Amino acid sequence: QVQLVESGGGLVQPGGSLRLSCTASGNIFIIYGMAWYRQASGKQRESVATITRGGSTIYADSVKGRFTISRDNAKNTIYLQMNSLNLEDTAVYYCYADIVSQFPSTRGYWGQGTQVTVSS
Repeated sequence: QVQLVESGGGLVQPGGSLRLSCTASGNIFIIYGMAWYRQASGKQRESVATITRGGSTIYADSVKGRFTISRDNAKNTIYLQMNSLNLEDTAVYYCYADIVSQFPSTRGYWGQGTQVTVSS
């Protein structure tokens, strides 16, 4: 069994910063790609940033230059450093990971989500 647990969400003023963390635990052989998604109220879930096991990254246009995704493979953890936050960044942020528990089968897992609210 595999579990993803996010932390670091909260309330922040426009222009502020937050750092999200997501740690995978359980029966893990290897973790491939990991990502952050978000879902604002009344909208579809969207990809924010992805990172490969080797560290290659892709960002949504709306967060480029403001958000940074990183990972620590030894800790099975990814991070999302969010700077210059604006009202449109308000959403529930979800962690996602492609995990092999029993080689070679890969399965996608989601975290439970953490709320980020940007408000003055």
